[in-house]
Amino acid sequence: MKILWFTWKDKKNPLAGGAEIVNEELAKKLVADGHEVVFLVGGFKDSIKEEIIDGYKVIRIGDRWSVYFEAYKYYKNYLKRWADLVIDEVNTIPFFCKFYVKEKNILFIHQLAREIWFYQMFFPFNIIGYLIEPLYLRLLNNKKVITVSESTKNDLLKLGFKNENINIISEGIEIKPINDLNSIEKYKNPTILSLGSIRPMKRTKEILKAFEISKEKINSLKFILAGDYNDKYGKELLKLVNQSKFKNDIDVLGKVSLEKKIELMQKSSLICVTSVKEGWGLIVTEANSQGTPAVVYNVDGLRDAVKDKETGFITENNTPNELSNKIVQLLENKDEYDRMRINAYNFSKNINFEKCYSDFLNIIKL
Repeated sequence: MKILWFTWKDKKNPLAGGAEIVNEELAKKLVADGHEVVFLVGGFKDSIKEEIIDGYKVIRIGDRWSVYFEAYKYYKNYLKRWADLVIDEVNTIPFFCKFYVKEKNILFIHQLAREIWFYQMFFPFNIIGYLIEPLYLRLLNNKKVITVSESTKNDLLKLGFKNENINIISEGIEIKPINDLNSIEKYKNPTILSLGSIRPMKRTKEILKAFEISKEKINSLKFILAGDYNDKYGKELLKLVNQSKFKNDIDVLGKVSLEKKIELMQKSSLICVTSVKEGWGLIVTEANSQGTPAVVYNVDGLRDAVKDKETGFITENNTPNELSNKIVQLLENKDEYDRMRINAYNFSKNINFEKCYSDFLNIIKL
């Protein structure tokens, strides 16, 4: 079978996240089973136009915004009727394959972006994006959809998508769960971890504020901040760190390697995630797999990745004060912490790419 996959970024893109990990793990498994997979994605600075990765092809055309039109042109000129299945991935904006692709085509939606427009885009485009997203998605609501969480499914139902057309697949994680929780040695001092991209929709500044509040109650508390901080928001965050009266207890690492990421997940006491919205809180599941529970905001995706009071805490109100309350509550009760740590680890073992791939195959019917 030949599969053509439209999506605006691939795993090598500097802005790549959990969605790209899932996409390309699925592609790798499809190729291993004898299928052909081609991604049409946007280019980025110094990107290679075409390359083969783990057997699947990535074709980079245009950029973040022009990729939608460039992909349409590339398909018409070079890939028309090549595929047996076309996947239109909606990552903020769809490619609208429904209107020009003649082959069987389906939507893949990790998450909707409506609230994110106000964090990642400036006026008036944030208002425009917020208002038109429901409109353009309603144009596609008769299509079959793959998604990764009940939260996104509920969003789609509100937009008129039919329940029978919405299919949820398991997520998967790219790192192997540890073999034994007892083999992990935590940092000597209780440590909060913030790990991943640092941008407005992640609200990382609120984790810093929650740490400062928590530090007043837990004197030995430390904070590790890992992620690329080179854009405007990241530089603002770095300035706040340098102004903090607790700056000597904050370790700013920047972007880290996979090996360092795993080490941080294993040794930290807990991970905090405060995104505006997620498809699934993949970073939460990864941390759980390394023996670390999470405290998260009550938003789409994160409430799917965390079972409140079982595998971690979900805040009642999405504020630094409430986040701090949950951090302190978890770290000051060893029995509660150990219980949630075990539950989180066990839950993470059910989130794997074998299950993800099996679900995916059942939906696309290869």
